[in-house]
Amino acid sequence: MKKTIKSAVVALLAVILFVAISFYFPEAAQARSALALEGVSFNVSSSMKDNLKTYIGKDVLIHLRSGKTLQGYVKSVDDHFLHLEKLSGKDFYDALIRMEDISAMEAKFRDMK
Repeated sequence: MKKTIKSAVVALLAVILFVAISFYFPEAAQARSALALEGVSFNVSSSMKDNLKTYIGKDVLIHLRSGKTLQGYVKSVDDHFLHLEKLSGKDFYDALIRMEDISAMEAKFRDMK
């Protein structure tokens, strides 16, 4: 009998804690706001190469025509190749990507305050 009461009390406390947390965190999330990062932008009138050059040293996601996505830091860009370093999920790996194989790029424009 004592074990059943103890289990009920623990379950009740867990429910109360869950309800309290669910009410607290939405308010905290609403209090935070997104801030625009300086020095990041896309220029739709420029080529992919020129847009990538503005991200040298920054983290980007590159979508390839094959459907594969690579994330890393832009090391260098020329007419034919993009060098991505410090690939996400692959320690100590870099990638050399043909410019004509790139279908899209993503970059972080905002951060939470």
